Amino acid sequence: MRKFVIGCCVLVGILGITYAFLPYYAQNALVNLFPGIDDYHIFDNRTVRAARPNPWGFSQDYMQFTLLPHERDSLEHYESVAYLIIQDDSIVYEEYWDEYNEQSLSNSFSAAKSIVSLLIGAAIMDGYIDNVNQYVGDFIPEYKEKPNDQLKIKDLLTMSSGLNWQESYTSPFSITTQAYYGKHVNQLVRDLKVVEKPGVAFNYKSGNTQLLALILKNAVGKSLSDYASEKLWVPLGAENDALWSMDQSKGDEKAYCCFNSNARDFARIGKVVLHKGNINGQQLITEKYMTESITPASYLVDHEDKEEVDFYGYQWWLLNLEGEQIPYARGIYGQYIIVLKNENAIVVRLGHKRSKVKIHHHPSDLYAYVLTAKRILHERNHLKK
Repeated sequence: MRKFVIGCCVLVGILGITYAFLPYYAQNALVNLFPGIDDYHIFDNRTVRAARPNPWGFSQDYMQFTLLPHERDSLEHYESVAYLIIQDDSIVYEEYWDEYNEQSLSNSFSAAKSIVSLLIGAAIMDGYIDNVNQYVGDFIPEYKEKPNDQLKIKDLLTMSSGLNWQESYTSPFSITTQAYYGKHVNQLVRDLKVVEKPGVAFNYKSGNTQLLALILKNAVGKSLSDYASEKLWVPLGAENDALWSMDQSKGDEKAYCCFNSNARDFARIGKVVLHKGNINGQQLITEKYMTESITPASYLVDHEDKEEVDFYGYQWWLLNLEGEQIPYARGIYGQYIIVLKNENAIVVRLGHKRSKVKIHHHPSDLYAYVLTAKRILHERNHLKK
């Protein structure tokens, strides 16, 4: 027994010494283990302010529809915390779980990428950026030199940069983990190098989105959160302030993830797409950019299966379902902002998990949430007649 205790003490001591020599971000990763939807509590955040709240209306048949058993099973199996359906700017159905409610903040994870794309469109409309074919080096000095001087904004938007960022969520030593738990996230992407020809192959890299945010910061001269407030959150009539989590140096927003809001306000991001950038008569983003955003980058091939890219535009995923193209924003745990153009509707699902099974690049649970909404909206339309 004495030898066992001594052995345990030695092991703890070795582990303690090992931990002390780990990089700062790796220490944070080991302490927190896995990212979660409430991580804004462990990070410093910059506020995306809401100034002119314009609450969604409620449909006359609000909450008069019931989830079918298999629909509820799908939502609860993946530990949903919110499911929301809005049609014609009115809430038709909403449900919350796990003590979350209509004002509870939840991490967007990579759904934030779609928000950054909208801000690039706003910056083009404002004249801070000429167009998507402008070179990254016009805004970031490190990208004026070879081999980075060939990189264009469009290559970042379409995930075809060819940069040496390895997207990994399992290793505590990956660059993705370093960006999430570490310091100076913008310096991290300044140091990247183009290692493959840009504009050829789709290869999903969060670093692309962080570079877009650095472009915005340098072009606009404001923090990402302040610009998001000015160009999106205020004109969209968000009801609650959002929080954008920052890196551990408290200097820059983690743009590729970590926009924290609630289901009702997340739905406003879908509204921009649904109305082609025009909100209450104000053109926030040009219709041209909005159309390009949700048009597949079909000139690219996927780096894995070498097939034509019909599933991604400018930081927006594109689901092809029964002949309909459905744009949506997506986060790693099933954070979805789904735009159903044919139904003039928006669907938001937030939660702790998503399916690991993919059907042509899309998580299988996404299909369930889309089909549930379509079934309810079809039933609603039938009852109106």
